[in-house]
Amino acid sequence: MRRWRVRAIDLDTFVQQNLGPITLVLAVVAIVLAVGLLAQARRTDRLSRRLDGLTRGADGGSLEAVLGQHLERVRAVVRDLDRLENRTSVVEKDLRSALGRVGFVRYNPFEDTGGNQSFALAILDAGGTGFVVSSLHARGGTRVYAKAIEAGRSDTALSTEEAEAVRQALGGSTPARA
Repeated sequence: MRRWRVRAIDLDTFVQQNLGPITLVLAVVAIVLAVGLLAQARRTDRLSRRLDGLTRGADGGSLEAVLGQHLERVRAVVRDLDRLENRTSVVEKDLRSALGRVGFVRYNPFEDTGGNQSFALAILDAGGTGFVVSSLHARGGTRVYAKAIEAGRSDTALSTEEAEAVRQALGGSTPARA
């Protein structure tokens, strides 16, 4: 194995002998550091401008003020949503009893008249409660009948056409023609 000898070098002598290259290296390092410092200053300035843009609202307030405004808007939306929920519940309750289901059947009960001018009209609520109106048209006149419907059923007998109108109103099928 080879042994290395360590020589003691006089630092002062080394610096004096290499003063030019050392100065050049230090000058290059100083320039690189100055360029790095300028680049960091530019980045810091850009970030500072971006932060200022974020922290100012439309009215020039701070980020805290902008967040406060947004939080108040969210609270207002929640209040409006609660009001709408309450109103929707009332409307849904009212709709259950509204007469909104309709069934309609036109037909010709007599061979001597034409044009399917007789009809059965069922008007019911969501629970199937309402009424059926029937009109029988003949050459000698027209007669109109009404029958109450409870839960989709009548306490009196329904004609075929009236039963079909009730079935349509309850959502059973499309209108049929006789």
